[in-house]
Amino acid sequence: MTTVFIDGSAGTTGLRIYERLTARRDIELITLSDELRKDKSARQDAMSKANITFLCLPDDAAREAAILADSTDTVVIDTSTAHRTLDCWTYGMPELMGMREKISASKRIANPGCHASGFIALMAPLVDAGIVKGDELLSCMSVTGYSGGGKKMIAEYESEDKSSLLSAPRQYGLSQSHKHLKEMAKMSGLDNPPVFCPVVSNFYSGMEVTVPLFASRLNGCIDDIKEVYRLRYHSPIVHFEDSSDENGFISSNALSGRDDMQISVYGNEERIILVSRFDNLGKGASGAAIQNMNIVLGVDETTGLIV
Repeated sequence: MTTVFIDGSAGTTGLRIYERLTARRDIELITLSDELRKDKSARQDAMSKANITFLCLPDDAAREAAILADSTDTVVIDTSTAHRTLDCWTYGMPELMGMREKISASKRIANPGCHASGFIALMAPLVDAGIVKGDELLSCMSVTGYSGGGKKMIAEYESEDKSSLLSAPRQYGLSQSHKHLKEMAKMSGLDNPPVFCPVVSNFYSGMEVTVPLFASRLNGCIDDIKEVYRLRYHSPIVHFEDSSDENGFISSNALSGRDDMQISVYGNEERIILVSRFDNLGKGASGAAIQNMNIVLGVDETTGLIV
């Protein structure tokens, strides 16, 4: 029996992990009362008893929690931004070349960001294959459901007297300093982060990440890109589907409630659109964290996931 402690189980990511794990017979969850869930001594004691600890906390709190875990033998999977670009932590995206083996042997795993997961899944294989140059200047648009903003944003969108401005898509990250940019560039093998345009819209969960390319800038063509994805992505969790759409449309919430990711390519011989679709709380957060846990435990990666 594997013991698991979720530090920050009251947040949206922690709650989804809790829901997935309570249905498993191979997992025993260590829980703290409301009075103790912020008590450092109680949390450290829980970590010392846990084989796996998930950190579902804001960045500063995650850094403090990681220090608490240093005196224990627990494997830490951090869902915050705090450790994602540190060389002493393993980046928790097993679809990257050689990363699955590193995750399986690691005790400190940084779970990818939601927007970043979609971008990296699209770009890393193309950079690895030499189709996209490492110094290429790119742009990226990402549409997400409002659950990605946490409890405060969820409450705003689900309020009966919400502002009319919330009824239409809203772009944010306007200063081009979004917290995912560093990992987007580093883990894709790019010298420069993309011009990034994230958009939150009036639906609960789901994500659609789009990267446009001019074929004239590539070392290859649209068919070469499809072949790279076809060879890389054929698992139940990340799968390539050639030009999968809904009668000429692609909806951002198509994979809501699931833990997998769909990779597709659209366009023509001149202008190409790369698209990844998934649930921002699934493969974009909680599902990815559980996938990483499964790899550490040596069980099927899809165990406990909806794919």
